[in-house]
Amino acid sequence: MTAADFTHLDASGRARMVDVTAKQPTIRAATAEGLVRCAPEVVAALRDGSVPKGDVLAVARIAGIAAAKRTPDLLPLAHVIGVHGVVVDLQILDEGVRVEATVRTADRTGVEMEAMTAVSVAALAIVDMVKGLDRGVEIAGVRLLSKTGGRSGSWRRAT
Repeated sequence: MTAADFTHLDASGRARMVDVTAKQPTIRAATAEGLVRCAPEVVAALRDGSVPKGDVLAVARIAGIAAAKRTPDLLPLAHVIGVHGVVVDLQILDEGVRVEATVRTADRTGVEMEAMTAVSVAALAIVDMVKGLDRGVEIAGVRLLSKTGGRSGSWRRAT
């Protein structure tokens, strides 16, 4: 492979932002997930709302939404696009909290990075809120589940 085979490199091998000016906006969506693993005592505190720092799930949801909108500030080659919808769902499980984010747009490029950023930052917010109760809290399995729209069409992770 040569530098010309990589869309984010110019002919000299230097990083560049892909020019999407000529692309037509289309409706696009992406969904990602992750898991915050934590101790059983933390799961119990999450379930009964007794985490000392407050409403963990509300903070995580807002953090994820804000993060999706700030993705180009964090990833240097990500495009600034209109993030038109973000849903961050949180589910308390016996092993921790499952975080799922779906991001939607009608723009020239996809929202896969926005969905994964939303999951990652929502998970970090949970860690920040519970780390005083469980120093061993960890984030696992952040991954893209599906995407729709754009030139490459739809994709869904095989389970």
